[in-house]
Amino acid sequence: MGRTGRPVIVLGLDSVPPSLLLDRFRDELPNFQRLLGRSLYGPLRTTDPPITVPAWAVMFTGVDPGTLGVYGFRHRPPGQYQASYMPTPATLRRPPLWDILSRRGRRVAVLGVPPGYPPPVVNGVYLGDFHTPPGAADAVYPASLREDLERALGEPFRFDVEFRVEDRSGLLPAIRSLTRQRFALAREIYRREPWDLFILHDIGPDRFHHAFWKYFDPDHPRHEPGNRYLGSAREYYRLLDEEVGRFLEGADPDSVVLVASDHGSKAMEGCFAVNDWLVSHGYLTLRRNPDPGTPLEKADVDWDRTRVWGAGGYYARLWLNLRGRETQGIVEADEVPGLLRDLSRELEAVRTPTGGPMGVRLLRPQDIYTEVKGDPPDLIAYFGDLSWRSAGTVGHPSHFLLENDTGPDDAVHDWDGVYVLTDPGRPLETPPRPMGPRESIRDVAPTLLGILGEPPPPWMQGRPIEAWMSWTRR
Repeated sequence: MGRTGRPVIVLGLDSVPPSLLLDRFRDELPNFQRLLGRSLYGPLRTTDPPITVPAWAVMFTGVDPGTLGVYGFRHRPPGQYQASYMPTPATLRRPPLWDILSRRGRRVAVLGVPPGYPPPVVNGVYLGDFHTPPGAADAVYPASLREDLERALGEPFRFDVEFRVEDRSGLLPAIRSLTRQRFALAREIYRREPWDLFILHDIGPDRFHHAFWKYFDPDHPRHEPGNRYLGSAREYYRLLDEEVGRFLEGADPDSVVLVASDHGSKAMEGCFAVNDWLVSHGYLTLRRNPDPGTPLEKADVDWDRTRVWGAGGYYARLWLNLRGRETQGIVEADEVPGLLRDLSRELEAVRTPTGGPMGVRLLRPQDIYTEVKGDPPDLIAYFGDLSWRSAGTVGHPSHFLLENDTGPDDAVHDWDGVYVLTDPGRPLETPPRPMGPRESIRDVAPTLLGILGEPPPPWMQGRPIEAWMSWTRR
């Protein structure tokens, strides 16, 4: 099939917020400065829940998490209190851009977009995401490329770093190395043929934010003035700028370029021990007191007396112990409305340690998604407008923890990522555009299909970004 439309390059920088890229470090990033001067750019509103999986899948399918049947990194099959599974590309109920384009004969290269392991079959190349086990034989599709690509790199693929560690001394160089290799691999794959769609995903920014936010942000509640990592964010964003600039130097000048993030980041206030709170309010019953920080899966739960339990993370997933769905369910169907009202009222009354309102927000999947597929939680809970992480472990002396219960973590996710959408073919004298309106992450996929000259499927919920369409019609 002959090429129509314009080729597209997407540089995905995980968790990059407008506050850093478009504000704090903007004047120190010459390559981004040039892009912004001739781009449509601004905040990109993420999805519910605002985490890497499912946010990238929403971006590249144009539908919400309920329609995809993907609600986070881990899912709990109904009826199983301890088992969980991790979404894979096969979990998605709608095909992403690379599947649509592959079926239409277009050539695609996708590097590490989650969920991306095991890598799916595409008309081109797909590198597994950060969940790819080190040394996995199926790290890339087609598998025959692995040896060739690693030879060109001069080293094995790196997919992630261990970022929840107390000693950060070796972590910063590891994150920088991770980002450098991802862009080096991107340059190597990009030069091999004229791709219709080329997507790079770099998990490095996300790992940097989680590990170093308290060191570079003076407003972080646990900031350490004068610490050795005070300038680390500036240095890391300069590295991102250098790598983006180097990649685009070798890019097809006819390509439209999108730099985007799946969500933002901000300082973590602390953790709210949601299961301990459920115990103290009679929703969850333990037969004996566990040691502090015990995973709920290892606690002695009395399921015959438990009505609600939850899981931790950047948001809380809450389930009702429904009779007929769970193996030891006790909540009758006609009790659900009253139980949800009571639970919502009591959670919304939670106060922080300083006495202010926590700001608990509770959402039912049926109320926020077009469809609800897969294995959703019964409730999605956000604490403090995402500033408080959810701790799913139990046995803590307080409902409020200063640190993450699963390892050191200084940042949480925020609602706004970024988008920078540019046409390098425009004359350099094009007047710089001001920051555009907030756009929706669901609108990215139909916008990119339009640029490629491809019609979007009728099931896509997003719509082409009107500001871009209006600008390019001039």
